[in-house]
Amino acid sequence: MATNPRTRLGELERAVMEHLWTASEARPEGLTVRDVHDAIGVERGLAYTTLMTVLDRMAKKKLVTRERDGRAWRYLPASSRDELTSEALHHTLGELAGSERRSALLRFLDQSTPEELDELRAALADLEQREGKRKTG
Repeated sequence: MATNPRTRLGELERAVMEHLWTASEARPEGLTVRDVHDAIGVERGLAYTTLMTVLDRMAKKKLVTRERDGRAWRYLPASSRDELTSEALHHTLGELAGSERRSALLRFLDQSTPEELDELRAALADLEQREGKRKTG
């Protein structure tokens, strides 16, 4: 099965993205490698250069954007959590043929909690309402 390198995050990439998503609300100018290293690298025992390499690779994968700030780069998430999650789900389902896709969706629903099913029903209702407004508006 082919993978989508943009949505297939390793454990460290996931931690970096989580930190960038959280921090970008308070720091819309973005974070430097030093900021990320101080927040997650120190406690993990990672070298500064490890996070510099990870962020550089994430920029090449278009997971983050970066902008020069003097000699440093400032990094921001290129997509929201919702956007990246949606992309991953669409990619995974897109690899399956029609009946396999339906089977995977049914298995997912079978393993969902009642609360998760309620959330899915609410999301579908919102989608149907938006579609109705588009058709009449």
